[in-house]
Amino acid sequence: MEARIVNSKERKLIGLSQEMSLVDNRTFELWKNFRAHSKKVLNRSSNDFISLQEYPIDYFQVFSPAKKFVKWACVEVVNFDSVPEEMNRLVLEAGLYAVFSYKGTAQNAQAFFQYIYGEWIPKSKYNLDDRPHFEVLGAKYKNNDPDSEEEVWIPIKAK
Repeated sequence: MEARIVNSKERKLIGLSQEMSLVDNRTFELWKNFRAHSKKVLNRSSNDFISLQEYPIDYFQVFSPAKKFVKWACVEVVNFDSVPEEMNRLVLEAGLYAVFSYKGTAQNAQAFFQYIYGEWIPKSKYNLDDRPHFEVLGAKYKNNDPDSEEEVWIPIKAK
């Protein structure tokens, strides 16, 4: 599995967020709520959706599926001139990312992420950086479909 190393620009995002854990996963509920209101977001910079995770600084050091993190369902916008009342804004800082392509369902992603965090990062010339992780859900994304495709963006920094 190859990664593209990308120096990403700053991104302006609008969406909804919710605290959760892998044990108490509320992703479906979050996305259902966001999709119901996403047409209210103006000035979108693309048709892509972004699923973003903000992890506490020690999240990966002592991993537990019960540890809480903040998940976002959002879209990228050109500016924050028009933010729907029920939504929040988030500025994703510019930075270095390892970008992986994933094909399959969310239920089958565990081995994919275990490879990234357990093998690829330790063997690479990078460490995880303390910035949000995110997935770009573009035109080839199909929820719960084995042919679904998305990009997985992992924040990295040089060792």
